[in-house]
Amino acid sequence: MARTASTMLELGTQAPDFQLPDVVSGTPISLATFAGKQAFLAMFICRHCPFVKHVQHELAKLGQDYADRSLGIVAISANDAVNYPDDGPEGLKTMAKELGFTFPLCYDESQETAKAYTAACTPDFFLFDADRKLVYRGQLDDSRPGNDQPVTGRDLRAAIEAVLNHQPISSEQKPSIGCNIKWKAGNEPPYYG
Repeated sequence: MARTASTMLELGTQAPDFQLPDVVSGTPISLATFAGKQAFLAMFICRHCPFVKHVQHELAKLGQDYADRSLGIVAISANDAVNYPDDGPEGLKTMAKELGFTFPLCYDESQETAKAYTAACTPDFFLFDADRKLVYRGQLDDSRPGNDQPVTGRDLRAAIEAVLNHQPISSEQKPSIGCNIKWKAGNEPPYYG
């Protein structure tokens, strides 16, 4: 497990389009799925990572708390399922059902979507405004496994509330920390390592 930080993609970056199947329903999910939503959140997660396990109930709660708000949420796992079978479609489907996710959970088999977003770790969060410009990237909150900080989602929730209420979001943002995305051999992006 390599502790890896977010790449901190430049604010204002346009959300890359993608098309990935939801592991639960099989429905194709893309940016267009969230058309009309005031904000769009892409979360890169997986099933086996202790950093994700530490916050997984808060991720499920985020989906429940914002289900009736104008926020589109997608969770994506891009880990190499050959070497990390828990992070493949079947394991993800179990995870989504066990945690009661109210948002699609997709598997990025080619890892191209993760690369397009410059996702580096699990969990990694990217929040976009109504124009699909990046307004927040970084951590959920200050909690990490073993640091005794409560899991509140404070940083990400503050950014979501700001974008939904047309308020400015501070550019002072802390990177997320987690396990590195498990790239397939030879498929590592230039920003990895």
